Amino acid sequence: MTAEDSTAAMSSDSAAGSSAKVPEGVAGAPNEAALLALMERTGYSMVQENGQRKYGGPPPGWEGPHPQRGCEVFVGKIPRDVYEDELVPVFEAVGRIYELRLMMDFDGKNRGYAFVMYCHKHEAKRAVRELNNYEIRPGRLLGVCCSVDNCRLFIGGIPKMKKREEILEEIAKVTEGVLDVIVYASAADKMKNRGFAFVEYESHRAAAMARRKLMPGRIQLWGHQIAVDWAEPEIDVDEDVMETVKILYVRNLMIETTEDTIKKSFGQFNPGCVERVKKIRDYAFVHFTSREDAVHAMNNLNGTELEGSCLEVTLAKPVDKEQYSRYQKAARGGGAAEAAQQPSYVYSCDPYTLAYYGYPYNALIGPNRDYFVKDTILETHPVSLPLVLSRHA
Repeated sequence: MTAEDSTAAMSSDSAAGSSAKVPEGVAGAPNEAALLALMERTGYSMVQENGQRKYGGPPPGWEGPHPQRGCEVFVGKIPRDVYEDELVPVFEAVGRIYELRLMMDFDGKNRGYAFVMYCHKHEAKRAVRELNNYEIRPGRLLGVCCSVDNCRLFIGGIPKMKKREEILEEIAKVTEGVLDVIVYASAADKMKNRGFAFVEYESHRAAAMARRKLMPGRIQLWGHQIAVDWAEPEIDVDEDVMETVKILYVRNLMIETTEDTIKKSFGQFNPGCVERVKKIRDYAFVHFTSREDAVHAMNNLNGTELEGSCLEVTLAKPVDKEQYSRYQKAARGGGAAEAAQQPSYVYSCDPYTLAYYGYPYNALIGPNRDYFVKDTILETHPVSLPLVLSRHA
């Protein structure tokens, strides 16, 4: 072999080695050079799998645990020819990126949306605050909002005499990763449940596996079919906002308990501290003049009995109207025409809470809504059920 042949062979080997180092999904991309330059600059890895291209996850030198819930944002309205080399500089400007997942199509273009996970929750909140409506290209604005890793399932068709412990035991027998079961007592008979429950799992993956296993036709509980679907994920409330709340949410009241009785009970610690009470069926909102009075009443009355029923008392969780409307629009696949008439905050505690603020009952995805509508109307105005179902269809 001549020196010239040797040099040519070495160049060929070098080129082959360099090509082998280019990750799948990056090799052959229209902006391959820009993606390789990004990886070189940041030290992050990049790989394409299952229809998405993942940048990072974890980032270089990461030694801590996986970021907590609430660290991820959803990015929509991405132009289909915009890729990580343009997105990363924008999103890394507000915090350290743990990973960015860009959804990809078979033609090599993106599918118009991505998920960006930050290392810390405050960075994700900053991204929503500063990058929503960011102009990524002339006239092209990104949509950025919090992404919720849903870990909660709705289970319908539960025998009404079953207690929380029995439901938890039965669900845990057939699915893995169960953390908690949330059961609502019947408004008319506290010895019965309302025929449905929410099951909280340790991870989104565990919830997804459970949902697949519990789908109709695959398994029976208590000898008959059940209904299963995703529950609407709980929207995170900013800690600073929660620290200003002076409204209590009181659940599990007796139907006969009056607003005056509730006001007297919750105002016993400081006369005049309760501004007003709004009771709806078997739950109520108690408005206080100060947060201190609200917290004091909550600490003293949670778990106590009022007219024979054990109270559950928590701070009401305000959710920003615009954020709530985005979730509802996504859940329904349509607009939220009611939003313009709503107050700035909706207090989100359980699906019945929405009635207080005039929201429709479709607080949950899939078949869940019908359970709430039927339960609400049958226990109060049985004759009105067909009318209400048609109004909320």
